[in-house]
Amino acid sequence: MQADTPDRILRIKTVLDRTGLSRSTLYRKMQNGTFPKNVQISTRCAGWRESAINAWLRNPMFYQATDAP
Repeated sequence: MQADTPDRILRIKTVLDRTGLSRSTLYRKMQNGTFPKNVQISTRCAGWRESAINAWLRNPMFYQATDAP
């Protein structure tokens, strides 16, 4: 991936597919600070930064939301 490529926003279905987590586990991990927070795209739409998901995938056991890029 090139350094000048903009960070993509991934929707929940894609995040669940990439991580293998269930929806409830994903939200529980977000609340505990062990999964990246989502970003609000519009009033009823949210997503996750691809770079944050990739950081979590590199080290899911010891990820802390404060480690996020």
